Amino acid sequence: MNRDLTDCQPCVVVSQPMYFPWVGMLEQIKHADVFVHYDDVQFARGFFNRVQIKTRTGISWLTVPLAGQRRGQLINEVQIDYRTDWRRSHLSQLSQAYEDSPFKADMLALIDSVLSARHQSLACLARASMDALVAYFPVIGAETTFMTASKMNVPGTSTQRLIDLCLALKAATYLTGHGARNYLDHEAFEAHGIDVSYMNYGCAAYAQLHGTFTPYVSALDLIANLGPDGVAKIRGQAVPWRSFLARSTE
Repeated sequence: MNRDLTDCQPCVVVSQPMYFPWVGMLEQIKHADVFVHYDDVQFARGFFNRVQIKTRTGISWLTVPLAGQRRGQLINEVQIDYRTDWRRSHLSQLSQAYEDSPFKADMLALIDSVLSARHQSLACLARASMDALVAYFPVIGAETTFMTASKMNVPGTSTQRLIDLCLALKAATYLTGHGARNYLDHEAFEAHGIDVSYMNYGCAAYAQLHGTFTPYVSALDLIANLGPDGVAKIRGQAVPWRSFLARSTE
């Protein structure tokens, strides 16, 4: 959905696109008035091209192979290596891991809809995977406008660029994940009239295959096990940064 942002002061989330991310990313989308795919920042090891799933033998990774990487390459410049049939491998791994899941067909149809296309870059694939998750749980993104940083013509780096993106969107609040606590200049946002909040992730438990529950797997797991009713497990609340940091040091 693309809402008219002219007269509102939105809550903005800026995040790198990730390959079929965990439920916590859907919680951020649920709270965002504007979600910016941060596609023109340097690629680094993380969850941009890989994600965890649960199997009978424990946690396994779905990894998208990359082609011709170079130092300093941006996420939207990273190309996917299609020389191996990794797409069939991912479908096979998921089919086996979730063989006994009640909504296995929903999950496989969703990932097949994404992998059936040949995406130009890792950023394109990751965004398509996130779009597919949101489309499955439409209420999550019903009030969210999605944008792409590389198309916004807002230069800069680090905290200042995040501030400038928020200013361009007339944001009242910048909402972020836990990793930002190690580098974000919170007072700099406040100097520009922008509040900063962190997600207090819900990590709501549900009936999950293969042992003890873990929230840190792909949201495909939620779909396979609960189907559309899984939307009730996408919880979490925004916490002002001072409260969040105080709680983190307790």
